[in-house]
Amino acid sequence: MAAAAAETPEVLRKCGCKGIRTCLICERQRGGDPPWELPPAKTSRFIYCSDTSWAVGAEESDFEGWAFPFPGVMLIEDFVTREEEAELVRLMDRDPWKLSQSGRRKQDYGPKVNFRKQKLKTESFCGLPSFSREVVRRMGLYPGLEGFRPVEQCNLDYCPERGSAIDPHLDDAWLWGERLVSLNLLSPTVLSMCREAPGSLLLCSAPSAAPEALVDSVIAPSRSVLCQEVEVAIPLPARSLLVLTGAARHQWKHAIHRRHIEARRVCVTFRELSAEFGPGGRQQELGQELLRIALSFQGRPV
Repeated sequence: MAAAAAETPEVLRKCGCKGIRTCLICERQRGGDPPWELPPAKTSRFIYCSDTSWAVGAEESDFEGWAFPFPGVMLIEDFVTREEEAELVRLMDRDPWKLSQSGRRKQDYGPKVNFRKQKLKTESFCGLPSFSREVVRRMGLYPGLEGFRPVEQCNLDYCPERGSAIDPHLDDAWLWGERLVSLNLLSPTVLSMCREAPGSLLLCSAPSAAPEALVDSVIAPSRSVLCQEVEVAIPLPARSLLVLTGAARHQWKHAIHRRHIEARRVCVTFRELSAEFGPGGRQQELGQELLRIALSFQGRPV
C-alpha cells in the first residue's frame, strides 16, 4: 500500500494537466468515467462548407438539408508541401516540448503574458523561430492576410496516446488582434465550433451554388435551432492553413475533441497584435518593440 501511494505523485508528474483538465495519463491513474465517454453536450451537428461559407446540417441528422451562414473562416489547403511539412516538424523536434494541459505538448515563441492582469514581459522573448520566416512571408501573399505580422507563435503537439484535446475557448482580444492563423501539420483533424449565446439561429435550405450565386438561390429562413445546441465542425486537412476572423474569432468558441486526434498532429498558431498595440494605439511603442523582436526570427521556445 505504501509503495502504491508513493508512486502516485510520479504518475501525475508525467502529465501537464491542472485543475479540471485531464488526459489519458492522469485519467488512468485517477480512475472513474473518462470525459470522452460522456454524451456530447451539443446535439445539433453542422459541417462547415468552404465552397459556400455556410454550416450545413450533418447527413442523417435532424438538420440534414438545412444550413446557416458561417462567416469569418478562410481555409487554404496545401499551404505547404509534404516536404516542407516534414522539415518544419523536424526543426521543431530539435527543441524540447513542454508538457501542457489535456495531453498536449507545447513550444511558445512570444512574450510572457498575464492575461488576467493585462501585463506582459519581454525579457525572455527573442523572436519567432528562423524556420517560420518563409511561412510568414507566404501568408502575406493571400487575400485577407495582407499585412499580417505575427508577434507570437505557439506550436502544439497532439497525439492519441495521451488523449490530446483542447476545450472550447475564445482567444484573448486584449493583446491578440483580429486574425488567428493556424497551420495544421502531419494529420487531418476537425475544429469544433460552439456558441453559448442565448437565442436561436435561423436556418435556410442548404445552398448548393457557388458563393456569388447564393443571394438569388437561398430560400427564406423557415426553421430555427437553439444556439447553445449547435456545434459546427470545420474539417482541417493536413498542411492546410486556417484563418479565423469576425464572428468566428470573437463569438464562436473553438475546440479540438479527443476523438478527432487519430495520429500525431502539430498545430502552429500565429497571432497578431490588437489595435491597442498598433499605430495610434495606447501601447503603440510596446507593440513596435514586440514586432521588432518577433520578426527578427531569432527565437527559441520560452
